[in-house]
Amino acid sequence: MLGAIGDRYDRWVWQPDLEHISGPRRWLLIAARIVAALISDIQAGDITMRAMGLVYTSLVSLVPMLALAFSLLKAFGVNNALRPVLQRFLSPLGPQSAQIIDKIVDFVQNVQVGVLGAIGMVALIWSVLSLIQKVEAGCNYIWHVRAARSLGRRVTEYLSVLIAGPLVILAATSMTASVTSNAAVGYLYSVEPFGEALYIAGRLVPYLLYSIGFTLLFAFMPNTRVRLLPAIGGGIFAGVLWQTATFAFALFASNAGNVNAIYSSFAILILLLIWLYVSWMIVLTGCRVAFLLQHNERLTRGPYPPHLGEDARERLALMILGLVARRFLDGAKPWQADHLASALRVAPDHVNALVDDMVAAGLIMETGDERSSLMPRRDIEQVQLNDALDTIRRGDPAACPRPRSNVPVSPIEAWHAAGERARRDVFRGLTLRELALSLDESSSKAPIDNTSR
Repeated sequence: MLGAIGDRYDRWVWQPDLEHISGPRRWLLIAARIVAALISDIQAGDITMRAMGLVYTSLVSLVPMLALAFSLLKAFGVNNALRPVLQRFLSPLGPQSAQIIDKIVDFVQNVQVGVLGAIGMVALIWSVLSLIQKVEAGCNYIWHVRAARSLGRRVTEYLSVLIAGPLVILAATSMTASVTSNAAVGYLYSVEPFGEALYIAGRLVPYLLYSIGFTLLFAFMPNTRVRLLPAIGGGIFAGVLWQTATFAFALFASNAGNVNAIYSSFAILILLLIWLYVSWMIVLTGCRVAFLLQHNERLTRGPYPPHLGEDARERLALMILGLVARRFLDGAKPWQADHLASALRVAPDHVNALVDDMVAAGLIMETGDERSSLMPRRDIEQVQLNDALDTIRRGDPAACPRPRSNVPVSPIEAWHAAGERARRDVFRGLTLRELALSLDESSSKAPIDNTSR
């Protein structure tokens, strides 16, 4: 019976082609595949290891980050905004969270930014930026981003987050206080059914605020272009999961008698570490959901990317080189790696790997910042296709077989050499410019003819 259930699950969830399905069924299939992908990711352990690393970095950077961020709030006359924020974040720890909040507040208040000196200020800023850099590295890993932000962009954009963050907290605190103290709102609470509606709305507001915050995080943090709808989807997933986890962890902490019995006075520290781990797991899984919503092609049952044979890899390399050179000749907008993967209907990982090889060989170059545009690096009239293919096929010479003299493989070497000469004869004399010129509307009907050369 279990085998029959598994076969039916595969037939309903994995066999349908998402490109030929639309409407609610498509979104149900995507949701089911995302859940399966998240379970597989957690079992693989990469996300959990990064969450553990972020827990350690959070402990090291928490006090400096709060000191630097909330020192900005003091400039706006808000001196008591730190405690309510910590109470909201650490509320799942239960009544014992007051001890941690008091310690953190004391640490932050004792940090005098103005008397740290140049070295102390640099160390403070570095410890703060390191946490944000860890978060970016985790998001870039999930989004398969090949290059992180430059050092200059990190400093300016991270500091912008530290400046904008306290202002957002200040605005949210002011809006909440003004709404709850408004006389009209108080009157509506006493009138039914408005009172019940306002109560329900008040319970839903945290879900909304967390979802908005995570949406902004997932849209900004990865060093790549994140479309709005996937960012919203990941933000809603993480926001709902965060608020739900808050209630669940509070229930767990209130009934964690075994933890108190084993760790005694250290129990609250253990609970803090567990809550930090859960929090970072929610952040990373929400980022993963946003990534999978934008890249539905990865929602497959088999391993991704699929294995690409040597022949297919060479053909893909020629397609990339030809299309990039053709856009250059036409003076049109350069190709980008993700657009090439979509146009050629191939895994982006394969395109990125070939682009990296071609960039390292000096065949093409990447321009732009967040979304790299591809352009020829050398005169396309001087680039021989045989040389380009040699670059693509070249591996580490140390990995090549070097049979001993008493091993009878010489016929294989001879056959392979003959096949290599035949392959080079096909592309002999052809340049990248000729390949690009052949890629017109009739290219599918008229391949390059080298027989007359």
